[in-house]
Amino acid sequence: MKTLLVTGYRAHELGIFDSKHQAIPYIRKALAARLIPLVEDGLEWVITPGQYGVDLWACEVVQELKREYPGLKLGIITAHTGQEDKWKEEKQNEYRRIIAGADYFGAVSNMPYDGPWQFRARDELLFRKSDGILLFYDEEAAEGSPKYIRERALKLHAESDYGFYQIHAEEIQNIADEENRYDYT
Repeated sequence: MKTLLVTGYRAHELGIFDSKHQAIPYIRKALAARLIPLVEDGLEWVITPGQYGVDLWACEVVQELKREYPGLKLGIITAHTGQEDKWKEEKQNEYRRIIAGADYFGAVSNMPYDGPWQFRARDELLFRKSDGILLFYDEEAAEGSPKYIRERALKLHAESDYGFYQIHAEEIQNIADEENRYDYT
């Protein structure tokens, strides 16, 4: 696998409304734990839609991993330009910092939001450009935005050798429990 699409829930779908939320480090650790073996097996690119949430946390993880794995590259491919325009200033600044560290940044549509077709076109491109997906999605939680990506990824996985990796909430909870157990001993 050379290129992996990484995506999942938006921050608000997880009840996360600021960058200091206690769950973010655990989500990032789960992402890193899944990415490192793939990088060591030859993964070259991580691509993401760059939405605020799992996408951007994955970008931060990749940027950290690039210190140890300098051959790893990060691509952010958005549906349209200005996706961050309505975000709070803190989130916009965080986003701009992250995209500045990407090896590739672009939008499928070089115009502001015009309709759902831009998201369909983005997703189609991301699937076409990737060999597999790492998705944070939990069937037992609220469905949220990753539901449609998951359906498409599972279909590709069943029809071809498209890789499918999924992170569940339980995995993140286990990381949190493990760390908290050591904090109290």
